[in-house]
Amino acid sequence: MFTGIVEEIGTIRQVEMGRHSAVLHIDAKEILTDIHIGDSIAVNGVCLTVTALRADGFAADAMHETLNRTTLAALKNGSHINLERAMAADGRFGGHIVAGHVDGVGTIVKLQRDDTAVWYTVQAPPTIMRYIIEKGSIAVDGISLTVAKVSADSFSVSVIPHTVRVTALGERKTGDKVNLENDMIGKYVEKLLGKDAAAEATQSALTREFLIKHGY
Repeated sequence: MFTGIVEEIGTIRQVEMGRHSAVLHIDAKEILTDIHIGDSIAVNGVCLTVTALRADGFAADAMHETLNRTTLAALKNGSHINLERAMAADGRFGGHIVAGHVDGVGTIVKLQRDDTAVWYTVQAPPTIMRYIIEKGSIAVDGISLTVAKVSADSFSVSVIPHTVRVTALGERKTGDKVNLENDMIGKYVEKLLGKDAAAEATQSALTREFLIKHGY
């Protein structure tokens, strides 16, 4: 489990591509503290398992499913990536619940400066947009961000200078692909309500009567 608070920008040292999988060799420094083989690390928001350690980095396997569903297949030598260790039980919960299980890929369609902040508008498929709400949370390349605006096929986030500076988001440009993970709370609520109830909720406004009917 992660919080979406990126700890370090790492660098891809080497990508060993197999037929349907890859081994990522990653240079890092800060996150190597208290990391062991078998631990989980979020790489651009994707939960990967450490399979080897060096004094200045680590290696992790990316399976066929992972490469198909994320942007990891596009990484190359020298690519900068967001890194976060799994949340410690005694740590502060600074972001939101991030599982490291990417729901889909979005495309940055607009960048706009607003004084010191930068607005990123991301176009996403309906399977992602259905769970996005204004002022809700979204993980973009593993970064916990607050949704500021929502349209039919995109959402926007206003990012503070610190986040731009300490993550790889500052290198992203229009047309770049990003990994997206929805806040899991909405997905669990939909699952618990069942398909019929979820369909009913999407066809009409959420009302007090609807919530009472389904035990809320």
